[in-house]
Amino acid sequence: MRVRERHSSGMKIYLGFTVAGDRSSVEAATKILQALESLGHEVLTSHLVREDAWEADRSVPPSDIFTRDMNWLAACDLFVAEVSGSSFGLGFETGYLLGAMQKRTILFYDRGVEHKISLMITGNTLPNCTLVPYSRLEELDELVGRCVPSLNAGDGTSRL
Repeated sequence: MRVRERHSSGMKIYLGFTVAGDRSSVEAATKILQALESLGHEVLTSHLVREDAWEADRSVPPSDIFTRDMNWLAACDLFVAEVSGSSFGLGFETGYLLGAMQKRTILFYDRGVEHKISLMITGNTLPNCTLVPYSRLEELDELVGRCVPSLNAGDGTSRL
């Protein structure tokens, strides 16, 4: 997929998904990343979809990763995450942004594994959180295109 030139209105987006644990959601995260970039947004964590992401992060002190990611979380305009996998780090990021920073958040998850996802995610009713279930990877491009602009309009919580 070609990446369009970034527009001045493009957002800084922190894309979260399971990196250290179950990487089964990497294909979905890659599709979400491509859709966000095609809309002209800057994805601060785009390197995490690479196959060597786990090894690359472990080549530097953990405190450096923590500082880097906390800076990115503070700088982002929007947090988008694929939450179908289990991850303490992803849970930390999501909780921190929704609670402490009250940033807008979009959480994508695969309907096929919904029964394995924390009820704290699928039952979330916070006004700054949008839950986006999907059934097929092919849906993600359209879903990203539909829900990212709706959050810019400030319409609050929605379920697609």
